[in-house]
Amino acid sequence: MARTIFLSRTASGRARMMQRKTAGYRGENAHDVLNRQFCQRNMPALWSYDEAMSTHRPGGLTHMDRFDPASIGIRSGHFIGGELIDAGAARIDVSRPSDGVVYASVPIADEAMIDYAVQNAYNAFRKSDWARRAPRERARVLRKFADLVAADAAHLAPLEALGSTRPVRDAYNWDVPFTAESLRFYAEFADKIGGDVAATDHRHLGMTIAEPYGVIGAIAPWNFPLVMGIWKTAPALAAGNAVVLKPSEMTPFSALRLAELALEAGVPPGIFNVVQGDGRITGDALVRHPRIGKVTFTGSTRTGAAIMAACAETGTKPVTLELGGKSPQIVFADATRIDDVARRIAGAITGNAGQVCVAGSRLLVQRAVADELIERIAKVFGELKAGPTWAAGTTLSPIISEPQAQRIDGIVQRSIANGATLRCGGARADAATPGAFYSPTLLCDVTPENEAARSEIFGPVLTAQVFDTEEEALELASHPEYGLAAGVHTADIGRALRMVRGIEAGTVWVNRYGRTSDFVIPTGGYKRSGIGKDLGRQAYEANLRFKSVLIDSEG
Repeated sequence: MARTIFLSRTASGRARMMQRKTAGYRGENAHDVLNRQFCQRNMPALWSYDEAMSTHRPGGLTHMDRFDPASIGIRSGHFIGGELIDAGAARIDVSRPSDGVVYASVPIADEAMIDYAVQNAYNAFRKSDWARRAPRERARVLRKFADLVAADAAHLAPLEALGSTRPVRDAYNWDVPFTAESLRFYAEFADKIGGDVAATDHRHLGMTIAEPYGVIGAIAPWNFPLVMGIWKTAPALAAGNAVVLKPSEMTPFSALRLAELALEAGVPPGIFNVVQGDGRITGDALVRHPRIGKVTFTGSTRTGAAIMAACAETGTKPVTLELGGKSPQIVFADATRIDDVARRIAGAITGNAGQVCVAGSRLLVQRAVADELIERIAKVFGELKAGPTWAAGTTLSPIISEPQAQRIDGIVQRSIANGATLRCGGARADAATPGAFYSPTLLCDVTPENEAARSEIFGPVLTAQVFDTEEEALELASHPEYGLAAGVHTADIGRALRMVRGIEAGTVWVNRYGRTSDFVIPTGGYKRSGIGKDLGRQAYEANLRFKSVLIDSEG
């Protein structure tokens, strides 16, 4: 692994030296490496590396822009106690969204297997020194884990892309580096946050002690398997917990590779475990297990509510739930650089084919610029190219499954029948493979009651509503159920701050849409969009419980 020194210039014009480890990214010159690192730190997740690289290299391609799906070896099973276990008579077939081909299967962890995994994790938590070792030592192991993830990009990226909706170029340039940086971020928390000394009388010493829960049950979604898996796992490990991670049965394999790399980095056997299976059997058994101290979940609002109920029935376990959304993108007439705004809005609903919890699925635009903006968004939609995740040039991902594609189309057709005007899309997208692809769709003249404006679609479908006043924009932005994210585009900072305070959402972006690679800012929703936060200091502290201690010095 080479260590290279680059001299870069920040946006403010100050020169600074950057020392970066590179993991042998073939085909990248020094400028590409520097540009990739800049994008990973400063560009929004939904319109980041593609936008930057395309201005520097024809097509924006790196060497990891394609791969042969037949060349990817698959290891299947559960990872428990540091070992791969392929046990269980019942199995689930795993299909590639890009072409519908069944390429592997995974065993279903039943109640007995979940008990084995959780007991193994609990024993490792009690008997290993993971929670008791010096926090700086946990940090050292997690930093090594991050280095191994980054160095494994050429393997992890195609493994991630093969069975998911993530084009390999995005997985390589965004998901893998984002995963590694998440680990590094939480490694630094391990020895930074502890308990407090309380103010008491002269006779007593009062304090709080921060302690791990023990075993964290983590359930990750299929839309960003690597990234979401590590969002759940990294803060839990840094706090000294053991983890039992259940990835989605549709995208099960990158989690196994993470567990292998964690073991190689020095995480004790049994501290990071992976179980395979569906939600009905495996997920339910995991959240109900009495040895699970806390549950963290990302997924649908309906499933989140069921998990919350199950946790209440089996010991009132604390939960972190990152659930559904129906996020507005609000554009005022004074927004500058309308072309940039159009691309930003389009990227926020077509990134990962709209299969993003914070997808900006509702455009609210002031009347004076509505026609122009809608025209430009439709133009951007028309530039996207559907294709398999392993092919060069793919800019529109497949839908995760055929049933989901049918669901998306059903909502679109019913919305049109109920008065929406189809501006573009509204049908399956043409692609080189017979996967479940859907054209970016723009529906205008929708009412707040229209199904497309009300329901989380989880596809590349954008509704457009026109407003005249700031008050009307706030009223339209408020959703009766969801409050996950929102975007505001305006040149008036006073208006921006009023909108930020008036919008009921866990995250509000101003003059952008999507987070940067700054993990300090947490993410999470209001109302039925969730409880608790991923990322930030809040996610680390959510993996700790605090014990109160009072010592009588004269006792």
